[in-house]
Amino acid sequence: MGQSITVTVRAGVRSDVKNFDLNRSLTGMQTHRYQAGQDVAGTKPPDELARRLFELGVSAVTIYSSVVTVVAPAEQWPTLQAKVEDTIEKLFIYYREGQLPAPATPAGEIPPAEGGPPVEEAPPAEEASSPEAAVGS
Repeated sequence: MGQSITVTVRAGVRSDVKNFDLNRSLTGMQTHRYQAGQDVAGTKPPDELARRLFELGVSAVTIYSSVVTVVAPAEQWPTLQAKVEDTIEKLFIYYREGQLPAPATPAGEIPPAEGGPPVEEAPPAEEASSPEAAVGS
């Protein structure tokens, strides 16, 4: 579930830099810069992407609109590039191949809270009594 991102790779000016052009914007007009070793605390897509790329071993990430610039040691790029592309492409994929989504709850049932039994919805409230009944009182 989710939609993959199309990625095109361009070499950077330096051998340790790669630019990844995306088919969608991740940041709007704001530039997001991240350095390895710094805490990435945000919850927006660029923050999540930076966290995932740092897990791969990159040194720095800059994201501006639809361009992701990644810095990593030049000697790592032959194996790292495919991993970075895959990570970006699957940023918005919520269910991986072979993973099933959580089972749907039957109609009229609320999912259980923290392992408790399912809770049934309350029946709809009865309609107000007819106007004739109110007049006759």
